[in-house]
Amino acid sequence: MSFLERVDQGIRRSAVWRSLFRNPYPTDERSRAYAVMNNVFLHLHPVRVRQHAVKFAYTFCLGGLSFFLFLVLTVTGVYLMFYYVPSATMAYTDILNIQSSVAFGLLTRNIHRWAAHLMVFFVFLHMMRVFYHGAYKPPREFNWVVGVVLLFLTIMLSFTGYLLPWDQIAYWAITIGTNMGGYAPLFNTPTKLILLGGIEVGQNTLLRFYVLHIMVFPLVAAIFLAVHFWRIRKDGGISGPL
Repeated sequence: MSFLERVDQGIRRSAVWRSLFRNPYPTDERSRAYAVMNNVFLHLHPVRVRQHAVKFAYTFCLGGLSFFLFLVLTVTGVYLMFYYVPSATMAYTDILNIQSSVAFGLLTRNIHRWAAHLMVFFVFLHMMRVFYHGAYKPPREFNWVVGVVLLFLTIMLSFTGYLLPWDQIAYWAITIGTNMGGYAPLFNTPTKLILLGGIEVGQNTLLRFYVLHIMVFPLVAAIFLAVHFWRIRKDGGISGPL
């Protein structure tokens, strides 16, 4: 390689480096502010954390544990997707093969299942903690609404995933659940037909629940999580005791 080629390669590398890290290492208030504003992850996280918020007994890390379980569910769910087909004739067999033939399949599925149960549990406890500490009061009303939406998304993620094993328990649980939804006013019949893809639980239901479980609800939940974290930062971090 000639000298000019090495120089040209070095210039290209430095250009790529500058495009990734546009500001030098922060050493003063101004450079720290630029570093935070130009990084989406730092921008979501509060610049300052109040002393009471550091105490474990105040929040019990319920929000962080809920988010961590969401990440665990995402990773384990992607792994299970490689070996699962949403087919009424193959779904249950695929579950058995995952548990018996796939490397770490039984462990991964059990982690996914228990993480789903724990996420519902911790999100509910997190909402109770926020309500008990009055963290829904001004100026945090909007973030409380976002949290309520995330609670319903968590429940719907658990509900749609319950059908995917396609066993008798899942079949009749979804049948009962959709029949209960059929008694809702105004939107009872259209909602039931849209979810089931027919008049009873079948192949169309399994496919629709699969799409909702792996794509629609996780994507919507990720968007609302980003808004939730952003509002925590804009509202001054974790709220103080009453």
